[in-house]
Amino acid sequence: MKHDKKIKKVAFPHMGTISIAWSAALRKMGIEPFIPPYTSKKTLSMGTKNSPEAICLPYKLILGNFMEAIEGGADYVAMISSPGICRLGEYGKSIKNVLYDLGYNANYIELNLYNGFKGMWDFLTKLTGTKNPIPIIRAINIAVRKVFAIDELETFYSYARAREIKPGDSEKAYKKALRLIDKADTTRELNKAKKEVVKLMSQVEVDKNRDVLNVDLTGEIFLVLDPFSNQNIEKELGKMGVQTRRSLTVSSFLKDAIIPKMFKKGETHLERAYRLARPYLMRDIGGDALECISDVMYAKERGVDGLIHVSPFTCMPEIMSQNIFPKMREDVNVPILSLIMDEQTGKAGYLTRLEAFVDLMRRKKQKTKLQNKNETVNENNREQELVNS
Repeated sequence: MKHDKKIKKVAFPHMGTISIAWSAALRKMGIEPFIPPYTSKKTLSMGTKNSPEAICLPYKLILGNFMEAIEGGADYVAMISSPGICRLGEYGKSIKNVLYDLGYNANYIELNLYNGFKGMWDFLTKLTGTKNPIPIIRAINIAVRKVFAIDELETFYSYARAREIKPGDSEKAYKKALRLIDKADTTRELNKAKKEVVKLMSQVEVDKNRDVLNVDLTGEIFLVLDPFSNQNIEKELGKMGVQTRRSLTVSSFLKDAIIPKMFKKGETHLERAYRLARPYLMRDIGGDALECISDVMYAKERGVDGLIHVSPFTCMPEIMSQNIFPKMREDVNVPILSLIMDEQTGKAGYLTRLEAFVDLMRRKKQKTKLQNKNETVNENNREQELVNS
């Protein structure tokens, strides 16, 4: 493709904070990133109105994002794709056809991340027409580094949010930290920003002695990462004194899909999935089902207080996961809460289920502590009896 001077704005759909990473890569290539209005009820309404009724929530939100982006002046809309089934493999074609039928005049382009570095290379080459490796490598490098920086920030944020003394302090620091990462356009600037991020988050006053619960969040990756889709589940849990850890992250996805094996440190999420999912699930059945099953076993290994599984209504791979969980509960003493989300999910009922689950975990934790204490006392008594005899 020859360089098209008319290309000015390229938009991706929202999925949490991922726009910070992809916009950095586009700027490196001299392309103006167009960030659509953050996902809202309007976005959902637009997407739902023009989607098949039984299709999943992420599809509707992505379509809504694209419609708002084109109406806002985007020249290109870009969709992450893969050779597999479900949204990443098939939804892009459907969305492209819907946009065409609705008369939205914008170019549609796909980024195949499962082709690794080559997928990113092909995507940037198609957009710019250049095959100069230097700007392309720099673009990919800054995007990947920002993904890892943001995931590290999320870890700091989750820790502080569950322990903050003044409600809202951690969120304010988090938003400032995100802006610092967003503004960094070079590796040097990003390294400087990361130091500032650590400083910012450490300034949040926390109660280090607070008895918090630790919960792993797994499920369909879009819902795990996107606050609008999961109704700010991590924020709501933080208010209840729960520290969350995302089992699915963009950085873990990149380790499997893009980063060469020689640069990977330790076991990747997908490698762990194949190891831990047996004997409950022997092969990949699409979506994030294999990872979700393995995340239950990993939660057991780590000794967390509970696991929450979030998935879109009608998502077949996640339905399969949920049907395997009852069998796993016989072998894994970790409470599991499954939440199914769609455009009809109400906030009140959703929060009630979260509160009940948190109460269940607290009671279980207290019971376990009491049992351990009694076992310790009994053991000490037995030792004393032996000494006396």
